[in-house]
Amino acid sequence: MSSLVQSHTDRAGTPAQGRVRATASNLVLHLHPPRVPAAALRFTYTWGLGGISATLALLLALTGVLLMFRYEASVERAYLSLQLLESQVAFGSLVRAVHHWSANLLVITAFLHLIRVFLTGGFKEGRAVNWLVGVALLLLVLAFNFTGYLLPWDQLAYWAITVSTSLIGYLPLLGTSLSRLVLADTQVGQGALSNFYALHVAVLPVITVLFTAYHFWKVRKDGGISQPLLPEGERPERVHTIPNLTQREFAAAALVILGVVLFGMLVPAPLGELADPTQSPNPAKAAWYFVGLQELLLHMHPLAAMMLVGVVLLGLAILPCWDRVGEDIGIYFRSRTGLWAALLGAFLAVDLVPLLVIADEYWLDLPSLMPGLPMLISSGLVPLALTLAGLGAIYLVVRRLLKAGRGEALVGLFVFMVVGLVVLTVVGNLFRGPNMALVLPF
Repeated sequence: MSSLVQSHTDRAGTPAQGRVRATASNLVLHLHPPRVPAAALRFTYTWGLGGISATLALLLALTGVLLMFRYEASVERAYLSLQLLESQVAFGSLVRAVHHWSANLLVITAFLHLIRVFLTGGFKEGRAVNWLVGVALLLLVLAFNFTGYLLPWDQLAYWAITVSTSLIGYLPLLGTSLSRLVLADTQVGQGALSNFYALHVAVLPVITVLFTAYHFWKVRKDGGISQPLLPEGERPERVHTIPNLTQREFAAAALVILGVVLFGMLVPAPLGELADPTQSPNPAKAAWYFVGLQELLLHMHPLAAMMLVGVVLLGLAILPCWDRVGEDIGIYFRSRTGLWAALLGAFLAVDLVPLLVIADEYWLDLPSLMPGLPMLISSGLVPLALTLAGLGAIYLVVRRLLKAGRGEALVGLFVFMVVGLVVLTVVGNLFRGPNMALVLPF
């Protein structure tokens, strides 16, 4: 018996260390299947985006708890509490910077992760529900950033939230009531700050943990991330999760944490002047990740813009029902034709979207061309109908020009919309000056 104990101690260190390692192994195997396809470990297939997003979420949770010890959610004390945090609390500025930049980076990595899953058909073969959960998680990331944006209570935060929440009032029937519910008033004030803080630190974390737990469990249930189908009778090469996958995950997490901390040391989180409800900055812009939507609002009625966003989200929701061909799962762009469809979609977006922005800014004036119609129709429903018709035309052009299948044409359309959103975001952030007029950024 003593020899057996001694042998176990030699392999795992002390018995206590052995128990810790066994517990850690069990935790890993609750998140991952015991064995994973060897091909799934290729960095160029997943780009580590899911793991990077999870690491950033953990960083946000840790730094967010630390910030709660010093932050005061009142219009009189919020700004001052952050000033004191930045100047008098040891490592306070670094903690806030890590939290701020992790939140911004998470928007990018979660968005790229969704794109990667789409391009590899990761919503097929019984993975439709997890695709919907992934879309919901991206929306939750945006909600986290949106609610957290107001908390510093500086000019940038106050007016960005004022601009963003003004859209709620355009919702038919429920707009006014929903706006008062969110703001707890008719304008951004103490009620809005309290609501946003409660959502940010209590409500959204609980929902996100539940969705994330299901998301990881479902990936494990499906045997890991999606992979290309093999010929009948051929089995994929599988390797042990520990250490093959875990070593890569820990290395990537360490690099992400190191990069964010170093960046936070070099670039502190911004904190502008104290919010002044009587003095609006010019231009008053939304947060950078919503500036693409704000740019869209310059070209169509707010209700029409929100309807367009709703159509896009509905399209993402029904995508697994639309593209059901399972033979191309795990293959980027579905095929070589799909790659050409993606390049065509990107080319059209880079060319057409800026031209349409410039044309609408300087030449097109639909309300003046239809003087007898209400603004909701002339600057709302008509541009919305033209936009949806244009998206349909791009889908048909891709199918006929490249002789693409349904899935390949959807790749072209999806890439067009993604690149178009990026172009609108760049235009809104860099090329909009005073009074939201087009300007050169240099």
